[in-house]
Amino acid sequence: MASLSFNTTTSRLRTTPLVQPQNHNNNKPISNFKIASLFSSKNWPKLRYIRPNSISESSVEQQLELEQEAEEEEEEEDDPTAELCYFDPETDPNVVSEWEVDFCSRPIIDSRGKKVWELVVCDESLSLQYTKYFPNNVINSVTLKEALQGISDDLAIPLPEKIRFFRSQMQTIITKACNELGIKPVPSKRCLSLLLWLDERYETVYTRHPGFQKGAKPLLGLDNPFPMELPDNLFGEKWAFVQLPLSAVREEMLSLATRRVFGASLDLDLLGIEIDDRTLIPGLAVASSRAKPLAGACPISITASNGLYSSLMLFLISFICFTFLAIFSSLLKLDCCMGYYSNELVHLMLTWMNGLEVCLIEADVSRACLILSVGISTRYVYATYKKTLVTTKEAEAWEATKKACGGLHFLAIQEDLNSDDVVGFWLLLDLPPPPV
Repeated sequence: MASLSFNTTTSRLRTTPLVQPQNHNNNKPISNFKIASLFSSKNWPKLRYIRPNSISESSVEQQLELEQEAEEEEEEEDDPTAELCYFDPETDPNVVSEWEVDFCSRPIIDSRGKKVWELVVCDESLSLQYTKYFPNNVINSVTLKEALQGISDDLAIPLPEKIRFFRSQMQTIITKACNELGIKPVPSKRCLSLLLWLDERYETVYTRHPGFQKGAKPLLGLDNPFPMELPDNLFGEKWAFVQLPLSAVREEMLSLATRRVFGASLDLDLLGIEIDDRTLIPGLAVASSRAKPLAGACPISITASNGLYSSLMLFLISFICFTFLAIFSSLLKLDCCMGYYSNELVHLMLTWMNGLEVCLIEADVSRACLILSVGISTRYVYATYKKTLVTTKEAEAWEATKKACGGLHFLAIQEDLNSDDVVGFWLLLDLPPPPV
C-alpha cells in the first residue's frame, strides 16, 4: 500500500493486493491475455478495391471473368507498393469528425537511395483508410495540406474538425497544414487505432517492400522526456493503487456519457480486447476535497503555449470572480447566490478537460513515483511514495497487472473517501511505440 491510501472499507475502488495479479476465471489464466489485432484476416476484412457485384452468376463466361478479376485484386492487395484510399460506404461521413495522422519516413529506400516518406490517415473506427508514399524532397506543410484536401475531395467526405498526431517532430508541419484548412490540430498519443495500424503495416507491408531496409531505426522517434514537477492545482490529497473488474470499468465508461463525469473512454470492442468481465483492471485513484476542480484542471493543455496561457488566464479570472462573490455573498448572507456561482466556477474549471490528452500512468520503481503522461511529450511526477520493500513490491505488482491486461488501466478521481462515485475517469492503454 502506498503511503497515501484510501479507506478500503468505504471506498468503492478496491486497493491492489501485494501479490502478483490473478484472474478469477480459473479456466482462462490472465497470462494468456492478448489484444487481438484489428487487422488480422480473421477479424478485420480487407477493405481495398471493393466493387459492387453486378455480374450474373448464370453466365459461365462472366463467372470466369469475375474469378480472374478477384485474382487480380488479390495480387493488388498483396502488393506492398500499392497505396490505399478507402471510406466505408456504410458509414455516415458526417459522423467522422476526427482523423488520426502520421506523416513520417519509413524503413524503405527509393531508387535515389533516399528514405521514402508515407502519409497514413484513419479515423478511430478505421472507416477511413488512406496511405500515400512521398519522396523525401517534398515534405512540407503545403504537401500535407494538399494531401488532406485530396482525401476529402477524392472520397467525397468532409474535412474533420480535429486531427490527432503523435510525433512532436512533425508538430510544426501538421499544425500549419491544419490551420490553413480550418482543422484543430491535437498533439496526442491517444491515436490508438493509428498506432496499431502502423504496427500491422510494418509486418505486412513495409517488410515486404522491395526497398525495405532491415534494422533501420525510425527517423523520428517518440519523445520520452524527463518528468516535470506537477502543477500545484493538479495535486490530490490522497491516492492509492486500485483495481476494478472489467464489468465495473465498462459501467464507468457508460457514465462518461450519461452522467456529469469527465474523462475519456476507449472502444474496447474495436481494439479487440478479449478479457473476462471479472478480470481486475489496475488503476490509480486520487481523492481530493476539490475533486471536481481537480478533474477539470487536469485537462490544461501544456503542449501549446497559447492554450496554456488562455487556461491560466481563465483560472485567474474565475478565481478572482469567485473570491469576490464569496465575500459579497457572505456579507449579504446570500447562500443561494454563492451556491449558484460556485457551480458555475466548477463548470468553468471542468471545461479545461478539452485541452488535455491523458495517455498513460507509469509506476517508476527506481524513483519511487508515478508518472502521468499527457499530450505527446509531457510527463509529470504525479505522485510519490516512501521507497520501501513493501511499496516497491506493490508498485511492481501494479505494473505487472497492467502488463498482463495488455496495458489497459485507468485513472479515477473521487470527491471524498466515502463516495461511491467518481467525478473523473480516464480509461488508458499503455502501448509500445510503433516500429516505424
